[in-house]
Amino acid sequence: MEFSLLLSMAGFALAMSISPGPVNLVALGTGARYGFTASLRHVVGATLGFILLLLLMGLGLGGALSRWPVALGAIHWGGVLFLGWMAWQLLVDSGEVEEVEGVPPAFWYGALMQWLNPKAWLAASMGMGAYGIAGGMSQIALFTGIYLVICLGSIACWAYAGSRLQGWLVSPRRLRWFNRAMALLLLLSAAYLVRSS
Repeated sequence: MEFSLLLSMAGFALAMSISPGPVNLVALGTGARYGFTASLRHVVGATLGFILLLLLMGLGLGGALSRWPVALGAIHWGGVLFLGWMAWQLLVDSGEVEEVEGVPPAFWYGALMQWLNPKAWLAASMGMGAYGIAGGMSQIALFTGIYLVICLGSIACWAYAGSRLQGWLVSPRRLRWFNRAMALLLLLSAAYLVRSS
């Protein structure tokens, strides 16, 4: 296998994993609220949820779904509603850390987020279409392995960045403003998805 292909695979995985999106924004918020170590459940869940989606795309899920536009529409609008729900949760949050201390988003929450994240579906279908399927099972496995490492590191970077804000967010007032900013970004993501449909 050519080094340039590996580099291209890694570049695609990095561009899609590190760029802002709902999962990364939640990682940022989780890191800021609960710290880096506590946010790792979300990080690992989101990574493995995406990797499962990516692998299933390589095994034919994308082709099967293209025959059912209603299913694709349900995934799209389910993602929009989920982003709206997350934004609402941030908007109504009191900013009092004591109320929820020690209860960061669970592993399954991170995994589910990826399955409701239209950006993840796009990345999985585009990535497998470009780098996986044409090369057979060995290339699908290789691309999935590269993506696993890069996706885990990328989401962890967002959680770590959030954890660096933790000292600044000890004030409930600041945390409420931070949560509102995160809610606005999630609503903008949802609005973009509505416009692009």
